[in-house]
Amino acid sequence: MSDDEAGPSAKSTKYGAHRHSAPPTRAALALYAFVRAVLAGFSYLFWRLEVHGREHVPESGSFILAPIHRSNIDTVVVCTCTRRRMRYMGKDTMWKYRWSAWFFSSMGGYPVRRDVADREAMRLSLELAGGTEPIVMFPEGTRRSGPVLRAEDMHDGPAYVACKAGIPIVPVGIGGSEDAMPKGAKGIRPVKLAIDIGTPIHPPKSTTGRVSRRAVRDLTEELRAEIQVLFDRSQERVGKPNPPP
Repeated sequence: MSDDEAGPSAKSTKYGAHRHSAPPTRAALALYAFVRAVLAGFSYLFWRLEVHGREHVPESGSFILAPIHRSNIDTVVVCTCTRRRMRYMGKDTMWKYRWSAWFFSSMGGYPVRRDVADREAMRLSLELAGGTEPIVMFPEGTRRSGPVLRAEDMHDGPAYVACKAGIPIVPVGIGGSEDAMPKGAKGIRPVKLAIDIGTPIHPPKSTTGRVSRRAVRDLTEELRAEIQVLFDRSQERVGKPNPPP
């Protein structure tokens, strides 16, 4: 791989990836639909959740849903963006037991090691991107705090997968989630939440089949700027506007 070509790096781990890339069973789809309905209903009632911009979510084909990440509940509430089953990365320890592995895999999850740059998880993400289901990828990698998406906190993974697979990224702002469950909190609060979904960002087309580092970096910065706009808008909707930069 040349210096101009982007790609996953560092260590990898084996997960039996074929299980996670296989088409979902009827039981898995039924379980996902049931759990999603419960979580969505709870979110609308407890957090008075509003979702804006659903018309921007593709009705078919794969894409990357890229939300801001300020709370553990972000993973819960983004299920309201679409009724389609979405794929999520999860900490590999969640697959430690057979029952939990079955549940999280049925819910669209697939494992990633967070202590290293996980090459196998990235390879699986690329394989899934060539399928038909949406993939949820948090560009910040982990929960952050505060009103600003800092460039140094952004990961290139979503942009790389989008460029390599030729699929769009749908940016998402989530307002109020940090107040609902801040980092370190043991419970949730009944504060108002709002989600703003942006228009899909399409990666540049490559004439060589390779993905340049420059294209990935530029797409990551475009994504960061758009998520910031959506985050600011969603924070205004819940009455907690972000301070001006």
